[in-house]
Amino acid sequence: MWYQASVIKCFEVKLTSSLPHNYFPLEDLVDSDTDTLKMCPDSSDNVCIEDCYISTGDDLIAIKSGWDEYGIAYDRPCTNIIIHRLVGKTQTSAGIAIGSEMSGGVSEVHVEDVQFYDSHTAIRIKTSPGRGGYVRNIYVSNVTLTNVDIAIRFTGLYGEHPDDGYDPNAMPVIEKITIKDVVGENIKSAGLIEGIEGDNFVNVCLSNIVLNVSSNHPWNCSYVKGYSDLVLPEACEPLKERIFPEHCSDCYYMSNQIQSSKSQNRGAWFMSW
Repeated sequence: MWYQASVIKCFEVKLTSSLPHNYFPLEDLVDSDTDTLKMCPDSSDNVCIEDCYISTGDDLIAIKSGWDEYGIAYDRPCTNIIIHRLVGKTQTSAGIAIGSEMSGGVSEVHVEDVQFYDSHTAIRIKTSPGRGGYVRNIYVSNVTLTNVDIAIRFTGLYGEHPDDGYDPNAMPVIEKITIKDVVGENIKSAGLIEGIEGDNFVNVCLSNIVLNVSSNHPWNCSYVKGYSDLVLPEACEPLKERIFPEHCSDCYYMSNQIQSSKSQNRGAWFMSW
């Protein structure tokens, strides 16, 4: 059994728990069979989620903003979402999920210092033709993964709709997604990034990601355009173009950070070989 804490149409909300400041090792944290609340910021502004442990059979944190024509008409985005110091597991879903109900728009999401273990997916974006809306200006950094099936997953054909009244030509805009400083052990697949034909996901940026992957095909990408630096296994072809120096401005929240990140992690990168 799992439970849900929904933050719907709210402004300035803080959700926290008693996670210790130093939360290593994971096996000492809590009983791994204990279910907790999942958290769902929905069409809300200025939400902070920090110092939490979440274990559930669904997405641990699901960020939403309305479904198809209803979300488009209501037009209330979910924005300025801060997630810090989260630890959790979900054997069926994602640690951090955006969508698939994102028709009012989702933007300015900052996720830092998170750990996911024994999980299906770490970071996921879900959308579909008919959603409209946008997901943009998303920044995820300092992520530690252990025993995770898929590290990064974007799904452009999620497919579910509330009724037949949606507009199939209402295409979502997915852009300026930055994921950096990720390490992972015992990962099956580095990334499954699937945009929408004729509606590419753009400015997806990956930096300083080192994953121990078992799959012979660690990345599977389609209908996506972006950039990468210091990614192992090497990113898929549509993301291979370098971020630094020409494309820093195309990558959300990277302009002032990419050079220092490269300098700080150069030694670790060479050791990973």
